[in-house]
Amino acid sequence: MSHVAETVKQIIEPVASDLAEVEKAVLSDLQSDIPLIKKISDYIVSAGGKRMRPLILILIARALGYQGKEHIFLATMIEYVHTASLLHDDVVDESDLRRGKSTACFKWGNSAAVLVGDFMYSRAFQLMVKTKNIRICEIVSGAVNRVSEGEVIQLLNIHDTTVDEKRYFEVIERKTGVLFEAAARMGATIGGATKEEEEKLTQYALALGTAFQIIDDVLDYRGDEEKTGKALGADLREGKMTMPLIYALRKCSDEEAKEIKEAVKQGEGDLNSITRILEETGAIEECAITAKQIVSSGIDAISFLKPSLYKESLVKLLSLTVERDL
Repeated sequence: MSHVAETVKQIIEPVASDLAEVEKAVLSDLQSDIPLIKKISDYIVSAGGKRMRPLILILIARALGYQGKEHIFLATMIEYVHTASLLHDDVVDESDLRRGKSTACFKWGNSAAVLVGDFMYSRAFQLMVKTKNIRICEIVSGAVNRVSEGEVIQLLNIHDTTVDEKRYFEVIERKTGVLFEAAARMGATIGGATKEEEEKLTQYALALGTAFQIIDDVLDYRGDEEKTGKALGADLREGKMTMPLIYALRKCSDEEAKEIKEAVKQGEGDLNSITRILEETGAIEECAITAKQIVSSGIDAISFLKPSLYKESLVKLLSLTVERDL
């Protein structure tokens, strides 16, 4: 077993039974008498995935001493929101692969994927209303709104070579970080955290989402396709100015900068050549350094939690984001 696989096992172990219940709920609660909805829903949720948002929610709640059962319900809801956003995201990005499998939009078309994504959002909101908890409703509805804003901002940034670090982080916060944050806030809410503690747990979650996305963007240029589940260079083909390219533009030659910008504008270019530029300018290493600094700040944010297996898992989960093969 690899180091990463062993670490993942250790992270999950304290809440393995909780996650097993969530998995059952995720697969069973998406019922519909419309065959196509059931087929696509079953396909997308059975693809697995990391279930990171449910994991964050459960670990935080348990670390705060929570002993109830509401976390299963909430974890299922946040996973539906996340899955719905993936269905929409793949349509916008015109992606053919996710987690090593054909995307729903590739198999059934954009219209079906978007509409089933809407169905999953609505099912999440049905679950949300059943909580009869205004705070939970505020967290989830606010998160969905910000995810939608993130999609629009990313769309506006496509093929735009003027995207800088500030705009890059803005997209990460709204597209990736916001659901990590929502999971943390829900875990904090049912765990009885104070307002100050909730904000610190939110800092942790945002650090996790941000570091994870930075490394994900790096792996788009030098990752293992079998492990990442998507083809190398996908971001480049989609015209995305991600952090590796932003950092490279600061140090590369004018000729190299022109090559990068043309590739982003056109959505095509010599991937090997651009990867070489990223390596030679130190952009890959700089991304890793930035991610590690963010991880450190996230670990500091949860220093107030009492020692426990759950806290240890939260720390390991954050550290693992920068331990993937670079």
